[in-house]
Amino acid sequence: MSLVSQIISDSDNELRYPSVGELEYLKNYFLTGEKRIVISCTLRDQEQLIIQDASKSIFQLHPEYIAPGGNAEGARKRSLCLRDYSWYLRLVTYGVICGDKNAIERIGLIGVKEMYNSLGVPVIGMVDAIVCLKQATKNLLKQEEFDIASPYFDFIIQGMS
Repeated sequence: MSLVSQIISDSDNELRYPSVGELEYLKNYFLTGEKRIVISCTLRDQEQLIIQDASKSIFQLHPEYIAPGGNAEGARKRSLCLRDYSWYLRLVTYGVICGDKNAIERIGLIGVKEMYNSLGVPVIGMVDAIVCLKQATKNLLKQEEFDIASPYFDFIIQGMS
């Protein structure tokens, strides 16, 4: 649900008008609308570069993942890891566009730790991978754009930790 929809829904459920704080939040959201589109387009268009940069970083941080017997050993396992990186990057764009973290939680975080644990994937490695994605994204965005996107990476990191 978008920020706008959420505020309207919350107000209606409580039989009230949107509060001054909610309206101010919407005003700020609308003022950053064009930047949110630019950020989303950059993440979409530079997805492969971001993932490539992040994967280099994560495998330098955790070389045991690509070593024999590691979770990302071989081309097939490594491509599965990179597929997940792409998925999380896409979740960040959903948050950026919506201006809200609920979509990320609903689509991508509920049960994620349990899933990775059941697959034998170290959750700390996935947390580190999201940190690497965040850093790779920072290298491509202007600081003010990164300031908008950063909380969505942090939300995923916190949700996995």
